This record gives sequence, C-alpha cells and structure tokens, in this order.
Amino acid sequence: MGLKERVQPWLTSSLGDPIVKIIAANSHLTKTQLETLLIDILSENVAGKTLKYDEKAVLRLTKAKISRGAFNRTLKQAKENVAKSIYTVILLGYLGVFESTTLDPYLEIANKLHIYLEAYKSIPEGGTDVSERTRVIELLREELETSLKQLSGPSESSV
Repeated sequence: MGLKERVQPWLTSSLGDPIVKIIAANSHLTKTQLETLLIDILSENVAGKTLKYDEKAVLRLTKAKISRGAFNRTLKQAKENVAKSIYTVILLGYLGVFESTTLDPYLEIANKLHIYLEAYKSIPEGGTDVSERTRVIELLREELETSLKQLSGPSESSV
C-alpha cells in the first residue's frame, strides 16, 4: 500500500470525526490548513522518511493537483495561526485570566477530551468488553459534542 493510500483514509477519518469538526470550526484553522498541517507533521512518521513538500502536496484530499508553493503557503498560514493561538493562551495566562472561573467550562471540556481519548485508546481489539466500552465511548462523545456546541454558541449573558 502506497503512502497516499495510508495517509488519506486517516485524514478523512480524522477530519470527519464529529469532535474534530466542532473544535476545528471554532479554531483559527481552516479545514484546508488543518489538513495541510496534519500532513506536514504526520506524513513523515507514516512514510518513515523525510518527504519533500511536493510529495506532501500529493497527499492532500483534494482531487485537484496542488503545487508545492500552494501547499507551502497554506502550511505557513496554518503555522502562523497556531502560533497566534499559543501566544493568546500565553497572554491570557500572563494577565491572570486563567485564574478566573469563566474559563472553568473550557477546562472541564479539556479534561473530558482527555478521558474520551484514554477510553478510546483502551478499547481492546476483540473480546466481550468491546461493545460495552464502545457504548461508553459513544456516550462520552455525545456529551462532548453537546458541551462543545454549548461553549461555541453565544453566552447567556450576551443574549
């Protein structure tokens, strides 16, 4: 199986995940930027070697051929948006905003996401516990989706 055949199904699955969709929709990254950033970061792990940018550009999900330059521009935009987001978090921490209780719901979501990921990773490949664990994970996913949608909507104080 070629690199494209290994990377693209993973990208499609990841970008199609309902939780990823909600978080991405409320992030500073466009879908294309997120896809490009994931390819840049993870494709070399899958390939087991360093890839050139024209090789990475081929891994994009679009049917149209993407030039190395277009891939690099999108990647640069994605990295800038990630850096700005990190600087925002650093700034808020420096100003003491994280000590405010208004961020508690976001921290709760982060903890729930961690629990969800750990539960997902712990599903055995087979056996009798699989259906029960899958049901629990589905409930966690639904709860996360609901919480994320509530946080991304307008706050009650501004309604």
